[in-house]
Amino acid sequence: MVTDMLAGGAWGWHIETAVHMLRVVLGGVFDRFPKLQFIIGHMGEGLPFFFRRLDIIPMATTKLQRPIVDYLKENVHYTFAGLNFPPTFLDLLLELGGFDRIMFSADYPYQSMQQARAFLDQLPASKSDIERIAHGNAERLLKL
Repeated sequence: MVTDMLAGGAWGWHIETAVHMLRVVLGGVFDRFPKLQFIIGHMGEGLPFFFRRLDIIPMATTKLQRPIVDYLKENVHYTFAGLNFPPTFLDLLLELGGFDRIMFSADYPYQSMQQARAFLDQLPASKSDIERIAHGNAERLLKL
């Protein structure tokens, strides 16, 4: 059972999604489509923790127009999706430099909506920033 969990939602899902997002960036997708926006869950599937590490890869090596992290900050939006851990949220917030690309989500049916909402309510943020996370950022991005 542990092997199955590590291959799936406990670890593997997140790593595979992070690698896929890096392949989208490194494949030059955002250079060809600079206005394209992605939404990924689980506080960025671990990517924000590696922003500084990704910054050491020279642009001459990637052949991209900008550093990798620029794309992850300007073409990607991040949801909670069940990673309701204050330190993880604070890292995401610090790495992104603000609330504009963070959106509320729940990891239903793996997590209860009540847990997701309780996490949103206890964030160290102003009422207006919580409103942006709760709905404003998604409304802006998705033109709702």
